[in-house]
Amino acid sequence: MQATRRSTFSRFPPRLQEAIVSRLGWTSLRPVQEEAGAAILDGKNAVVLAPTAGGKTEASMFPLLAQLMERPHRALGAIYIAPIKALLNNQAQRLGMYCEMVGLDRFLWHGDVTASERKRFLKEPCELLMTTPESLALMTSYEDADQYFKHLKYVVIDELHAFLHTKRADLLSLNLERLRSFAPKVKRVGLSATLADKKTAKDWL
Repeated sequence: MQATRRSTFSRFPPRLQEAIVSRLGWTSLRPVQEEAGAAILDGKNAVVLAPTAGGKTEASMFPLLAQLMERPHRALGAIYIAPIKALLNNQAQRLGMYCEMVGLDRFLWHGDVTASERKRFLKEPCELLMTTPESLALMTSYEDADQYFKHLKYVVIDELHAFLHTKRADLLSLNLERLRSFAPKVKRVGLSATLADKKTAKDWL
């Protein structure tokens, strides 16, 4: 007799489960969130495909938060990469709320963030960094970059289709390889609502 697979939601820490129910009013996850969450919790790379407003962000962030809760606080554990500042700004409050629900924090780093704010983050990092490929390239070029990224566990790439077959894909690939040199076990998660060539995306990621 085949055993029933444990749900992804039930694998989250109790505090995260309670926050999802009380703060968001959810009593279960969508199918894409269950499937993607299981893969991420199992330590796999993943490409998450779902329509706009289909729950991709939560499909990646909830399992990442679940794992970051088990790690030392105030260490950078995950990076969320978006193609443009507008998307980062749009997601900042949302991802900030998800982090806050479980006692974690996020930092937004792009061209409009002041030098003093950046220095403060480098001195006292938090668990989630939100940035663009260009800003990440700057960070990975720092002399002591290995110290910033040594606890990194996951990189989430939103709007994955916006990078494929572009010059920015080369920059992002270089960034990802640099990150892997700092944190060899880092995993990658790609998100997209309009991805046509799934195999190319999977192979690239």
